[in-house]
Amino acid sequence: MENGFDFTQGSITKKLIRFMLPILGALILQATYSAVDLLIVGRFGTTEGISGVSTGAGIMSTVTFIVSSLAVGVTVLMGQYIGAGKPEKLDELLGNAVCFFTVFAVVMSFALVLLARPLSIIMQAPPEALDFTVQYIRICGVGFIFVVFYNMISGIFRGIGNSRLPLLFVAIACVVNILGDLLLVAVLNMNVAGAAIATIAAQAVSVVISLAVIRRQNLSFGLKKKHLRLGLEIRKALGIGVPLAMQDLLTNISFLALCAFVNRIGIDASSGYGVAQRIQSFILLIPVALAQSMSPFVAQNVGANNGKRARSALKSGMLIGVCIGVPVAVATFFFGDWISRLFSEDSSVVMRSFEYLKGFAPEAIVTSVLFSFLGFFNGYSRSKFVMIQGLIQSFVIRLPVSYVMSIRPNASLTGIGLAAPLATTTGILLCVWYYMRMNRSQKRLER
Repeated sequence: MENGFDFTQGSITKKLIRFMLPILGALILQATYSAVDLLIVGRFGTTEGISGVSTGAGIMSTVTFIVSSLAVGVTVLMGQYIGAGKPEKLDELLGNAVCFFTVFAVVMSFALVLLARPLSIIMQAPPEALDFTVQYIRICGVGFIFVVFYNMISGIFRGIGNSRLPLLFVAIACVVNILGDLLLVAVLNMNVAGAAIATIAAQAVSVVISLAVIRRQNLSFGLKKKHLRLGLEIRKALGIGVPLAMQDLLTNISFLALCAFVNRIGIDASSGYGVAQRIQSFILLIPVALAQSMSPFVAQNVGANNGKRARSALKSGMLIGVCIGVPVAVATFFFGDWISRLFSEDSSVVMRSFEYLKGFAPEAIVTSVLFSFLGFFNGYSRSKFVMIQGLIQSFVIRLPVSYVMSIRPNASLTGIGLAAPLATTTGILLCVWYYMRMNRSQKRLER
C-alpha cells in the first residue's frame, strides 16, 4: 500500500507491532511533553501552580479526547474503504473532515475561553489554585484549533496505515514544548501561563510543519474544494466517532468528578493526584497504542471481508499488552514513590501520589485486554457498544467506589486508585459477552 501498510495479508503480529511502535513512540513523546509542564512547574513554580496545571490539564484532556474520538471515525472509515478497494471515497472524506473539524475547533475555542472559570469552580479547584487553573484553560483554549488539526491529521494517516508521520509530528511538538517550558517557566518565571503557552506553541509548530510534510507526500488522495462541506462521508464518520466522543466526554467527566473528590481532601492530595495522573498517562501508553493500532488493522480486514484475520489480530494484541503490562504493574506498585519524585520534591505530594499508584497499578494489565477489545469493536464500527460499556464501568463502578473512598475519615488515595482496575475488569466482562455474541453472528455470515 502506498505510504502505508496493507493489513489484509502477511504476518499479523509482525505488522501489528511494526504499526504500533511508531504510535507508541508518538504517545510516549506526547505524554512526555504533557508531563514536562508539570515537572518544570513543580521544579521552578509553586505548589499552587502544580494544582492549577493538573486541574486545567484534566479539563483540556477531556476536550482533546473528544477530538481524538471523533477522528477515530475518520480513521476507521478510511481503513474500511482501503480494505474494500474504494480509494475514490477518500477525497470526499478528507474534504468533509477538514470542514467539520475547522468549525468544531472555532466553537470549542470560544467555549473554553468563556467557560474557563465556571469549569474550574465545578472541578473544585483549590481556592489558592483557582486563578492558575482558569489561566491555563484560557490560554490553551485560544490555541485549541492546533490541537484539533494535529489529531485530525494523525487520524488520517493512521487510517491509511502510516503511523510514522504522526510520530514525526509529535516529536517536533515535544522538542518545542520542552524548550518553551524551560524558557518561559524556568527562565522567565511565568509559572502556569508559561506552561500553557509552551504547550499550544508546540502544537502550532507541529501542525505547520506537518502540513508542509504532507505536501511532499505522493498520496493517492487529496483535498479538493468541492468536498469542503458537511457531506455524507463526515456523517458516516461521525456515526462511528460520536458514540466514542460521548463515551470519552462522560467518562472524563467521571474522572473530573474524581479529581473534584480528591481536591476536597486538600492541596497535598490534589497536587499528589496531579503527579500520579502524569505517571498514569505513561502507564497506559501500551493499552492506548494497542487500541489505536487495532482499529485501522481490523477496519481494513472488515473492508476486505476477512473476519477471521481480524479476530486473530485481537488475540495478538492482548498477548502483546499483557506481556508488557505485568512488569509495568509490578514496577508501579513497588517503585511509584521513586517515579513521583521526578515531578516534585515535596514529600507530602510524593506520598499522596504513591498512595494512588498502589491502587492503580493493576490497571496496566487489565487495560491492555480491554483496549484491545475496544480497538477491535471500533474497527467493526461497533462504537455504540464501546460507549455503553464505558459508561457502565465509569458510572456504575469507578465513580461510586471513588466517592466512597474519598469521604472516609483520613481518606487514602489508594482506594480511589483501585477503583480504576475494578471498573476496567467490569468492562472486560461486558466485552467478552459482546464478542461471543458478535462472533456467533459473524461466523454464520461467513459460512
